[in-house]
Amino acid sequence: MLVKKRLFILYLLFYTSFCMADNEIPGFFEVNYTLYSNDMKVGLMERSFFQKDDGKYAFRSESKTTGFIALFKKVHVLEVSNWDLIESSFTPLHYTYNRTKGKKKRDVDINFNWQTKRIINRVNDSTWHMQTQPGVLDKLLYQLTIMSDLKSGVVPKSYFIADGGKIKEYQFEHIADEIIKTPLGEFNTMKLARHKLNSKQETYLWCAYDLDFLPVKVINTEKDDRISTAIIKSLKGLGLSTD
Repeated sequence: MLVKKRLFILYLLFYTSFCMADNEIPGFFEVNYTLYSNDMKVGLMERSFFQKDDGKYAFRSESKTTGFIALFKKVHVLEVSNWDLIESSFTPLHYTYNRTKGKKKRDVDINFNWQTKRIINRVNDSTWHMQTQPGVLDKLLYQLTIMSDLKSGVVPKSYFIADGGKIKEYQFEHIADEIIKTPLGEFNTMKLARHKLNSKQETYLWCAYDLDFLPVKVINTEKDDRISTAIIKSLKGLGLSTD
């Protein structure tokens, strides 16, 4: 049984790598989302995908509480994935995550050294060393990879993510196609679900066909049953430009 499981994992890795060869990189974009906790507006999230001066790529995400809620609960999160397209595969190079909640801070720094095949993962004052494996991604880059896979006609089943000193498997399920109403209009979307084993936590993404499968709506159900929602507010790029 263990041998079969290992062979299956190797098959998934090979299949993902094979499909990557035909993927197209999504167009560059800047997108803003309104964030809700249950039905209350609590903040904004800004994301941008661009190419740097050295020819490599960056995917950046910044979110913060705004308005009335920010008077009592100031939260700021900045994530950046620096990566490159190597042998037609999305290859993470350096990932950072910085979260400030009042006086509490969480700093994550992950370096991917593909020459030595080592990953150095630091979370605040703790450090882990891991071995790289084909197809491994970081916690932000996989979200861009979903767009790329869907654009090439591949519905993702799973990704392997360097997260918290471990290589974790994120599994996905295609639910259905749905038309979603947003402040930017209606979009025909593919609805995906990500479930966590033995956990109440689950995530649903609505990825728009006409926007290179950019998520226009995301819903997270947390451990405490709180529902967090992100809905697209504005977009520059991907054939659409709004204020």
